[in-house]
Amino acid sequence: MELGGAGPAAGPGPELGRGGLEALQHTVGSVLASYGWYMLLAVVAVYLLVQKVSRGRREAAEAAEEPDVVVRRQEALAASRLRMQEELIALAERYKEKQKQLEEERRRQKIAMWESMQEGKSYKGNLKLNQQEVESGASASAVPKSKPNKKPLRGGGYNPLSGEGGGTCSWRPGRRGPSAGG
Repeated sequence: MELGGAGPAAGPGPELGRGGLEALQHTVGSVLASYGWYMLLAVVAVYLLVQKVSRGRREAAEAAEEPDVVVRRQEALAASRLRMQEELIALAERYKEKQKQLEEERRRQKIAMWESMQEGKSYKGNLKLNQQEVESGASASAVPKSKPNKKPLRGGGYNPLSGEGGGTCSWRPGRRGPSAGG
């Protein structure tokens, strides 16, 4: 029993196909309009995940193929760390040695001050001489800096309280008493 009487070629006609195609386009368009950004982000996330997994497999394959390279790399890293640690220890020892020298110099200065005080002499003069000796010994390698001759900003006769020599700007207090406003 045939219902349309069209025979075996009575499938969806051209009009029904066109209507279905339009409905499909409308449905896909509305889905993309509503969820397009989410779909795009999902596709990008999947792509990045696939890249990461493939890179991990590649690195695992390289490590499995060449264990000697991995061993050499780890040995080089350990040697580098050891070298850096030795440099750090050497710097710490130099710093401790400098601190000991400074402490010894301070101790000598205190002893010299104490002795000069016991003798009844002024210890400040000796202290200044000792500091100059220490500075000259410490800065023997450094180039001494010369200070340029600076001229004073104002003349020697300037006194801000006198009101003289201050230039064009002067200030006088206002009148005391009621204003004469009428």
